[in-house]
Amino acid sequence: MDLKYGISVLAIVAALGLASPAAYAASLDEALAQTYDTNPDLASARAGQRATDEEVPQALSNWRPEVEINVSYAVRQRDRDLTSGVSIDNTDQPQSISLNVTQNLFRGFRTVSDTERARNTVAAGRAGLIDTEQSILLQAVTAYVNLLRDRAILELRNNNVRVLEQQRQATQDRFDVGELTRTDVAQADSRLAQSVSDRTTAEGNVNTSAADYVEVIGSPPGDLVKPDLPVGLPASEADAIAEAKRNNPTIVEADFTERAARNSIDLVAGELLPTLRLAGEVEENKDVLGSDVETSEQSVTLSLTVPLYQSGDVYSRIREAKQTANQNMLQLAETERRAIELAQKGWSDLQSAQGRITSFQAEVRAQEVAYEGVQQEAQVGSRTVLDVLDAEQELLNARVGLVQVERDHVVAAYTLLSAIGRLTVQDLGLSVTVYDPHRNFEAVEDQLFGSDILDERN
Repeated sequence: MDLKYGISVLAIVAALGLASPAAYAASLDEALAQTYDTNPDLASARAGQRATDEEVPQALSNWRPEVEINVSYAVRQRDRDLTSGVSIDNTDQPQSISLNVTQNLFRGFRTVSDTERARNTVAAGRAGLIDTEQSILLQAVTAYVNLLRDRAILELRNNNVRVLEQQRQATQDRFDVGELTRTDVAQADSRLAQSVSDRTTAEGNVNTSAADYVEVIGSPPGDLVKPDLPVGLPASEADAIAEAKRNNPTIVEADFTERAARNSIDLVAGELLPTLRLAGEVEENKDVLGSDVETSEQSVTLSLTVPLYQSGDVYSRIREAKQTANQNMLQLAETERRAIELAQKGWSDLQSAQGRITSFQAEVRAQEVAYEGVQQEAQVGSRTVLDVLDAEQELLNARVGLVQVERDHVVAAYTLLSAIGRLTVQDLGLSVTVYDPHRNFEAVEDQLFGSDILDERN
């Protein structure tokens, strides 16, 4: 193998991340940490969860009284004609102020049902937030290794163009002295043109992958480092399935959603039960221009409302809630099946990628030996130019294939982590401040007054 070709191979090795990383290289962990801190889709999902948290204090508010003050002021003129024929004009300005307090004593257990429904909805949202986190982190992993792959392939394409340019010049020189035919030159020209075209395609792929990187991770890519496989991978397919059943956030989300749907049945059914309320009122009245009489009234009222028939509306909504609960129960079963399938597929893809890496590594070694041998044989005239070109192309294809399968290997590993619910910043051990969904919930759960919200960046 000539010196220039050897130098190119070292450049390829560096591009693949097998050499020492550059001084400011961004590791995959750093890219994932940045994604976790800055990705707007993830921040949006957190804000949505904080909005969902408010369903609990809204449900709990039915335990508390309603207090209101009513103030009225009027100008009233009355004309009266007496039997004597005398007309009397009477103008007064009645004023009143009242304080009303209403307290629910019994709502047919609807407050209990609504509170449980809200808590289960919040729990489902938290699981959904974990699923969103996993999805975005997997997008970041994919964007990272896609760019790493495409940069390595571009370097291979650049090297191939350089080698074919040398090959083409060598062919032309031998043609000029009569050792080769014009057909040999044409073959070298054709293969060089194809290589230049492939390099252009590779450049486009790098630009596309870089744009995806910026969109997901949030900054222009620098030097990238070939990542190792993540820790925490299951040891067997059976372990992967068991972990998926236990930790997959989509199963947890579907489970709590089904519970919330069953709470909704009790919530609607509570409308068929009696409602008991206690109301208190204090009222002050005064006529400032008329009789100037002040009156004061105080009352306490206990009211019981017993529903007898609501035109069938409540019964229809109970049936609707039951059907929705059944639907969610079936969706839970389907979610479990899908999670198991993803775990099985993830395990299969990981094992397949590992086996393919071994095969491509062996193929690259064999093609390197074959290419060097064909070059030497061509120098003594026992091989044609086309043989050399074919050997070089086969070596290039093997190296490109190895780069691609190494990318697939990493993506398969992180996809499997996602399937078993372990692709979170905590499981990955990233250096970030972990978002705590309980913080906002605890702040608003029993809040009685105020409309301020927590800093949305937290």
